[in-house]
Amino acid sequence: MAVPKRRTSKARKHKRRTHWKLAVPGLVSCPQCHEAKLPHRVCVHCGYYKGRAAVETE
Repeated sequence: MAVPKRRTSKARKHKRRTHWKLAVPGLVSCPQCHEAKLPHRVCVHCGYYKGRAAVETE
């Protein structure tokens, strides 16, 4: 089994991990209520998906 000969330094470790970033989710506006929502999902505000009521809201 391969074992590292030397410990990986903090600088080298951090250089390797520079691309580990959180991505902002892409939001679209709901055509029904015009609130921001995730694409291909039911709107949490009005409960509509593809022009139809998918979830009953209060």
